[in-house]
Amino acid sequence: MMLRPRLCIGMSVAPTWLSGEGWRHRDSGIEGLYSSDLALDVARRAEAAHMDFVFRPDASFLPLPVMAQSFGFSSLDPTLLLASIAQETRRIGLVTTISTTFGHPYHAARQLMSLHWLSRGRAGWNVVTALQGNENFGLPEMPSSQARYARAAEFTEVVRRLWASFPAEALLVDRENGRYADTDLILPIDHHGPQFQVSGPMNLPQYPGPDIPLMQAGGSSLGVDFAGQVADMVFGMTPDMPTALEMRRQLSERALAHGRQPRDVRLLPGLSLYLGETRDEARALFLATHARIDRRQRMRLAQEFLGLDLRDWPEDRPITPADLPADHRSSRCASHCEALRRILRDQRPTPADLLARPEILASVHWQVIGTVEDAVQEIAAWFRAGAIDGFIAVPGGSIRSLDLLLEALIPRLVQEGLFRPRYSADTLRGHLEE
Repeated sequence: MMLRPRLCIGMSVAPTWLSGEGWRHRDSGIEGLYSSDLALDVARRAEAAHMDFVFRPDASFLPLPVMAQSFGFSSLDPTLLLASIAQETRRIGLVTTISTTFGHPYHAARQLMSLHWLSRGRAGWNVVTALQGNENFGLPEMPSSQARYARAAEFTEVVRRLWASFPAEALLVDRENGRYADTDLILPIDHHGPQFQVSGPMNLPQYPGPDIPLMQAGGSSLGVDFAGQVADMVFGMTPDMPTALEMRRQLSERALAHGRQPRDVRLLPGLSLYLGETRDEARALFLATHARIDRRQRMRLAQEFLGLDLRDWPEDRPITPADLPADHRSSRCASHCEALRRILRDQRPTPADLLARPEILASVHWQVIGTVEDAVQEIAAWFRAGAIDGFIAVPGGSIRSLDLLLEALIPRLVQEGLFRPRYSADTLRGHLEE
């Protein structure tokens, strides 16, 4: 069952269309990676398409092996990048990423409220606990999932209390009587918790408008519960519709358990789009983008995901779930591994078939490799089934996928009555409540 009448659509400004071999195209624009120009162009075009927000994911570490062939996790600071975009856009939301594991709530509260002021109410916060990067912050190992989410809950509480510590109505700016602020309304928070000791108040007033919406990306049971408690949006990793339906069910259940309504928590999976004028063109783009992932690397990925050793597997022998080792526990995304198991169950692929699957070669996101009409039909089916509340677009392969998304796919969703034809609000919260 659809929880809202129209899709919520975000746009990743991480240049995913440059990943793999994509950056090597002559028109890729890779030279602008470390300036705001590339992201600003995408944000302006996404705003022209009336999308809800642009979003910049982030990581706090740099895996070196990938850097020999692509830019990997190398990027500008997301909050600084979005602040530079704020003055060049008017209505589109700006969702940044700040880690609760490696940051401090006072710093985060001030950064986010600053972005909210600079953008006139368009800031959003992607709350992440992080999975790697501990060595850059003096931690010998990553804290457990339980410890990370306990810290995230306290961190988020402190940030929200700091935002409220200097309320907008305290700001008087009364020239005639010489009163700048009503200090009776600006109060310390005096927080004393297991992780943080924060006096407050914050040294920046609350923006006099809608609040800052929160996004969350964890897919574990702890992550889903945390999302049900605090998130307005969930950046989900749902590679197929059964996974999305199950996550939507869990989010609704946890929202109700925390005294909220299911429609308050929007499931927005990443949607990886390799688009072409024909299906063959789109498939060729996908394969060309991942051309340097050879058979040996694909077999290693299959083993990581499924525990399946294909080195001596007969080429004509189908693979079924019964062939998988019962004791294998992958460190990869659980929903992605489960989607691959369903492929084995339903399609019984040969090794060549399995190793050519997008689920092996590419991201853990939902993927559409085809035409604009293919994408429209699949998005509509997922949305009308109640599996999603929208999506975050992650174009792949080349700038052409981005162009087709913004110039053809979004207008088609408007024609289908699935997306807004124009903005009616000027803030991110306003877009979300339409």
